[in-house]
Amino acid sequence: IRHLAIVTLDPAKLAKFYEEVFGMRILHRLKSGGITMTDGYLTLALLNNQAEGKPSGLNHFGFHVEDMEETADKLQDCGLAAPVKRPADRVYAEYRATDPDGNNFDLSVHGYQTAETWEDRKQQQPALAD
Repeated sequence: IRHLAIVTLDPAKLAKFYEEVFGMRILHRLKSGGITMTDGYLTLALLNNQAEGKPSGLNHFGFHVEDMEETADKLQDCGLAAPVKRPADRVYAEYRATDPDGNNFDLSVHGYQTAETWEDRKQQQPALAD
């Protein structure tokens, strides 16, 4: 696991906490007001809680994988749905999937340290253009 996402009512306040207590640094400020941080190994997304009545807390986690097709095959071998392509504005993970209990997780070949749009990915990996 290289990525965790927390839904919070105050991303800036939580970012300050993780910066001051654990020395994490901000990687990216999202248009939604969310903040992505890192300690150099793990990335932490602090996402705005925009759903009324939804509790704050863990939203999803992310795996850095070597081979997306192999990982997709393994998920399907377990009777799960194939990973779904993330929207173009999601700059860290390329795909989203769920475990048998329905917990969301992201999958990324390029990793979580660098923001990369789908346009960037298509230029670097033409096979993703589908």
